Amino acid sequence: MAKSKNDDIPGTITEDDLRNKFQAVQDQLQGKVEDQKSTIAATVAGVGVVLAIVFFLLGKRAGRKKSTIVEIRRV
Repeated sequence: MAKSKNDDIPGTITEDDLRNKFQAVQDQLQGKVEDQKSTIAATVAGVGVVLAIVFFLLGKRAGRKKSTIVEIRRV
């Protein structure tokens, strides 16, 4: 590959520099996620159960609130 003008300037950021830095950040982030994976899964499951209970109770209340009473009279 031909040498460009940027190769002579100290402090120039190359594509390889960026690629290496992004790879390092990604590896570090994935390491943290792997460590916390079970905690995250348990938290998400707990929140899902709580939401299901809340929606059930709200639906039950709304059904009771809007129930119709039909009165039949003989004439």
